[in-house]
Amino acid sequence: MLKNILPRGRSRSLNRTQKAAIAGVGALGAAAVALTAVPASGQTTTTSEAAPTAKVAYSTKQIQDVHAGVTGQLAGASQKVAAIEAKKEAAAKKATAKKATAEKKAAAEKAAAERAAKETTSRSAQRTEVKKAAPKSYPNNLDGWIREARSIMKKHGIPGTYEGIHRNIMRESSGNPKAINDWDINAINGIPSKGLLQVIPPTFAAYHVPGTSKNIYDPVANIVAACNYAADKYGTMDNVDSAY
Repeated sequence: MLKNILPRGRSRSLNRTQKAAIAGVGALGAAAVALTAVPASGQTTTTSEAAPTAKVAYSTKQIQDVHAGVTGQLAGASQKVAAIEAKKEAAAKKATAKKATAEKKAAAEKAAAERAAKETTSRSAQRTEVKKAAPKSYPNNLDGWIREARSIMKKHGIPGTYEGIHRNIMRESSGNPKAINDWDINAINGIPSKGLLQVIPPTFAAYHVPGTSKNIYDPVANIVAACNYAADKYGTMDNVDSAY
């Protein structure tokens, strides 16, 4: 552009006026360049040469790899958590099952102990019932009659030794439970003495002991009633040495 300012055929040397014109034109051009370089924000940027636009290459490969790595780590962590929870659940189930087994065993042992206690009590009660239902048996002879009579006398607090009873029986009836006196004063009065210890019917009735036979000829009942009478009159059958 500056070449066109100079007239053709003239000398190439510039005078002062020409130099000033050229300087003015250069200043205007620089101002125009500066105005075109001002950004929209209002900030002025001075540059001598426009920078070439850099091309940006985009790729998703690395992002995909990172995403896959994070996903894998999360999956691994989830698996570990799941494994820990599974172990806890299995341990809890095992503890519950163990507790249930122990409780079941304890309940079974308790039930067995209760059954054993009931069976023991039942057997004891049965033995007691058997004892009550089957009283002690005595031989059906003089020895057995005296011993059975003394057992009853003991329950009712009636004194009398085996020897004292036996001695009086032998003197009164010689051990015959059916003996009867039909010649003494009692017989004359119509109330003869009867049985092992020769007891008259009114005396037998008055001193009869409950639980014994009401038959005056019953050997045990006769002994008990006679000893009860002797205890009342003489203190004990042992003190009787003759007719009483």
